[in-house]
Amino acid sequence: QLQLVESGGGSVRPGGSLRLSCAASMVTSDIFTLDFYAVGWFRQAPGKEREGVSCISPSGRNVFYADAVKGRFTISKDNAKNTVYLQMNDLKPEDGGIYYCAAAQLLLIESCPPQSDYNNWGQGAQVTVSS
Repeated sequence: QLQLVESGGGSVRPGGSLRLSCAASMVTSDIFTLDFYAVGWFRQAPGKEREGVSCISPSGRNVFYADAVKGRFTISKDNAKNTVYLQMNDLKPEDGGIYYCAAAQLLLIESCPPQSDYNNWGQGAQVTVSS
């Protein structure tokens, strides 16, 4: 079973930056690679539905972003470390919420897969943006 653990959340002022990490591991085996998984970042603000923020292909070559974060967020993947990052710059209050990473075992993606395609989810990391 794939385990995902987010870290790097916190509280920042508007305009600040945070970098989220999503570390992946296999519960029952030390032999594991994210090479065969697309990874997505999602967020959920209080009272709102969970929404997709960004995703990255298994190879790491293809990345996609929601319009609301384009130009401010950067997703990257280090397959050697089985970790996906989300660098968030110029944060706005509306970026606040719980951020989740999720993995989908797909070989190729041409856009972010729907949430239903992700069958492995992390526990979430809180991001608060407030003055």
